[in-house]
Amino acid sequence: MDRSVMLAVTVSLLVAAAVTQVSCTRATNVKVLGFDWKNCGGPDDPAVLKTLTVSPDPISIPGDLTASASGSTSVELSAPLAVNVTLEKEVAGFWVRVPCVEELGSCHYEDACDILNQLIPPGQDCPEPLRTYGLPCRCPFKAGSYSLPQSQFYLPYMDLPYWLTNGNYRVQGVLGSQGKELGCLKLALSLHSN
Repeated sequence: MDRSVMLAVTVSLLVAAAVTQVSCTRATNVKVLGFDWKNCGGPDDPAVLKTLTVSPDPISIPGDLTASASGSTSVELSAPLAVNVTLEKEVAGFWVRVPCVEELGSCHYEDACDILNQLIPPGQDCPEPLRTYGLPCRCPFKAGSYSLPQSQFYLPYMDLPYWLTNGNYRVQGVLGSQGKELGCLKLALSLHSN
């Protein structure tokens, strides 16, 4: 067997074994560096992110973030709204898929609308600055264009497992409904914590 293939298999098994450990040390004071994004959907995908800017670089968690974004959807986005996330971490020069552990990693989420309802229960106002700009925070998202002008956000402490820190990551999220792809987004970033 080719040495590079053997190394890739060995690294994949080691990463899989490491991330499946139940007890883990949690990371604090996370820095996000080199954040980048791009659309990865087909030309006919109805949901498209047109612009996204975030600063500073690095982003400190906890800390302040400045962001602006714009996007559009040519169809209403309503429940059930599935999301398939693929998370890869660079290990020894290879990109290794991180499995889904405790709802983190390469996971399939049956309904993003349900997740939004858990975060912001129906009947509760959307958080700032979404409320100020009349942007929705739960399904359905009507067809149309959406824009968030440059806005300030506070990123609170995040309880991340140790295996989801200190490294280079690629994330792909595919939004779909009833078996049809609605949109796709790729992110790249580096995480560093102490």
